[in-house]
Amino acid sequence: MYLRFKTGETMANKNTSMLQIKKALQLLNEGRSERSIASYLGLSRNTLRHYKNNFRLTGLTYSQLLSLSDGDLSSLVYNDQPLVPKTSRQERFDSLIDYFTMELKRVGVTRQLLWTEYLQKDPEGYSYSQFCDRLNQLKSSQNNALTMHLEHVPGERMQVDFAGKKLSCMDPESGQIKEYPVLVCVLPFSSYTYVEALVNASQRSLYEALSRALSYFGGVPVNVLSDNMKQFVVKASRYEPSFNEMAQQWSVYYNTTLSAARVRKPKDKPSVEKEVHISYLRIFAPLRNQVHSNLFELNYNIRDCLDKHNATPMQRYGLSRKQRFELQEKSCLKPLPSSEFVVKQEVKAKVQRNYHVILGEDMHQYSVPYIHAGETVKIVYDYSEVEVFLNMRRIALHRRNRRKNGYTTKDEHMPENHLRYKQAKGWDADYFINQGSKIGINSQVIFQRLLARNRFPEQTYNACLGLLSLSKKYGLQRFEAACTRALPAPNITYGLIKNILENKQDMALDCVTEPVYIPIHENLRGKDAYS
Repeated sequence: MYLRFKTGETMANKNTSMLQIKKALQLLNEGRSERSIASYLGLSRNTLRHYKNNFRLTGLTYSQLLSLSDGDLSSLVYNDQPLVPKTSRQERFDSLIDYFTMELKRVGVTRQLLWTEYLQKDPEGYSYSQFCDRLNQLKSSQNNALTMHLEHVPGERMQVDFAGKKLSCMDPESGQIKEYPVLVCVLPFSSYTYVEALVNASQRSLYEALSRALSYFGGVPVNVLSDNMKQFVVKASRYEPSFNEMAQQWSVYYNTTLSAARVRKPKDKPSVEKEVHISYLRIFAPLRNQVHSNLFELNYNIRDCLDKHNATPMQRYGLSRKQRFELQEKSCLKPLPSSEFVVKQEVKAKVQRNYHVILGEDMHQYSVPYIHAGETVKIVYDYSEVEVFLNMRRIALHRRNRRKNGYTTKDEHMPENHLRYKQAKGWDADYFINQGSKIGINSQVIFQRLLARNRFPEQTYNACLGLLSLSKKYGLQRFEAACTRALPAPNITYGLIKNILENKQDMALDCVTEPVYIPIHENLRGKDAYS
């Protein structure tokens, strides 16, 4: 076994070293001493001795070596010509290379750990720096250490991925700090980026966020590339991955195509991988010490950092991501639909005895007409609306409410007795006085006197409701006249006003504003006349 020759010069200085080698051959062929040659070439004597040993082991004379082309001479000197037999330490290390390679792939195994175990078995082994250097040489010689430059076409693709880390803010319901997944989208040609924190990583949240990303870009690329996330891909395949139904609906709506990276091949989408890393530096880091009260505030601050990131000049191009996008890529995107894609989901539910159905995702209940209690219905909902269908007929429509264990109820869905009870719970004295003031000043006084009749005003609410029903039945003008006529009465009741209206006393004479008193005279008998 032999070790390949290697000088101290790097491959970047290989041409300069070859000139030195050829000059050294010429001087050696002339019989010059090592000291004079080393001084002339600016080399150390040890390096020159390495050259001489290498020349000697080729089996060729100096003249024969000088007749070789630069390529052949370089091949002999740098790559192909064996020089020094391997030491036993080198042989022991090389015998463990496969083991080191396999162990480094295991979770938690580091080079430091392997080196410690290596020295325990071989106390005369390499130092840690030499150990790592030899492992690096092995890695650089493998194909998977090589990278390939990709030319991106403007408007051709959008790459998407979830960041490995999450951002946190306060949960408005529990008041506790909660972590939220972060979606990163990038157009590889310009590196123009979109970042958003999602309420969760569900399909609905993902595709709503992707729609907002396209709105941010102002157009639609030809293709959308993702990894094999479960919200995107049903069955992974190197050649024909299967996408779920919602992904296909989304792609048809935006007139784009879908593709997925190979399993465990992050280099298939290097642009978004790079932007995820940059987002840690330019978004996650600036926000690390901020406490956000809700997700909206968090995304507002993310957008502020994102705009700064997209406006930062790129050293390679001298332009920012936003400038490259607007100048060279935006015009290549396809136009957006007139409205964003709305994710609608369907679930079945049974109408409970309280004529409500439960939307399990939010644990919130929505009312339907009470006559459908006990029937099975279909709930169709998106991020803003909840619809309830029975036999393809919509029977209820509500604005979505995510309050857990809450109720959303419409009055028209309630039976009459429940509606009355609900209305009763909302009545108070101010309500009835306000209703009386809308009819007239005397009506307001009648309501005030009626409410003041009992120690507990709640006991007069039914009588007040009766007065309101009379105002609707006989009209506001007659009701005001009846109240004016009833003012002199010492005790105001619902029956008094009703009798005035039924007997048309409000129409018999003009409204009396002052009470009528009987004059005192000699024929007036008091209580003593009956004793």
